[in-house]
Amino acid sequence: MFEEIMEALEHTALETLQLLPLLFLTYLVMEYLEHRTGDHTREWIKKTGRLGPLPGAVLGLVPQCGFSAAAANLYAGRVISVGTLIAIFLSTSDEMIPILIARPEFVGEIWKILLLKAVIACMAGFAVDFFLRSKEDEHTHIHELCEHEHCNCEKGVVRSALVHTLKIALFIFVIAFVLHIVIHMVGEDTIASLILDRPLLGPILAGVVGLIPNCASSVIITQLYVEGAMGFGSMMAGLLVSAGVGILVLLRVNEDRKESLKILGILYLIGVVSGMILELLF
Repeated sequence: MFEEIMEALEHTALETLQLLPLLFLTYLVMEYLEHRTGDHTREWIKKTGRLGPLPGAVLGLVPQCGFSAAAANLYAGRVISVGTLIAIFLSTSDEMIPILIARPEFVGEIWKILLLKAVIACMAGFAVDFFLRSKEDEHTHIHELCEHEHCNCEKGVVRSALVHTLKIALFIFVIAFVLHIVIHMVGEDTIASLILDRPLLGPILAGVVGLIPNCASSVIITQLYVEGAMGFGSMMAGLLVSAGVGILVLLRVNEDRKESLKILGILYLIGVVSGMILELLF
């Protein structure tokens, strides 16, 4: 058993080290986008009104540090609608893009995933606004937040990108190592039968993981997918539900806790149902 553990450690360490250059370059671009366009993006979202779910679904795809957190703050101030918030949460890509970019064999799937997330987010956002129209209160104070767990805005682009790269690389290393050990002990066929052969259970479990309120959720989901332990529909369910620190910020700044839980319930339901449908189609 000791030899298997050491072999898994060596394999995982080598695999993670190979990902570092691409991860760093990707996060460098993400941090640059945040510093140069973050304020303009948030101002534009404020002015979209009832059409908010459309630009929200599109802008949520752009890998910007803390965008879902900013959306949660805007909703808490009733500047954007609940449908716009849902659309941004559903389309938020979080760590999925850099992880897939770092895996050349999966780069071609990024556009398919982003397109599906945007379409589902837009449709769901308008549907939610239609059924749950929320009153906007222009006089409510908007809390400005720089979420240090997710965004090191004050440290500069290069340093922020480096810190984020090392943090995610550590996540990937731990998750990949555990997966290697589990696969070795349980067997690939058994794991596949637990997740891949259950089109209903997979998205349900992936959606639960997606509710983890930090970057760990999308890292776990994407890593399970690239390792072949999760199907496409299950991955989509988890990534749709995963809104990163936006979930944590919503629970923290929105005064109506019951409303926040209802929003998360709607987010989970949309993500899981969409994942189930995609699991049957792909």
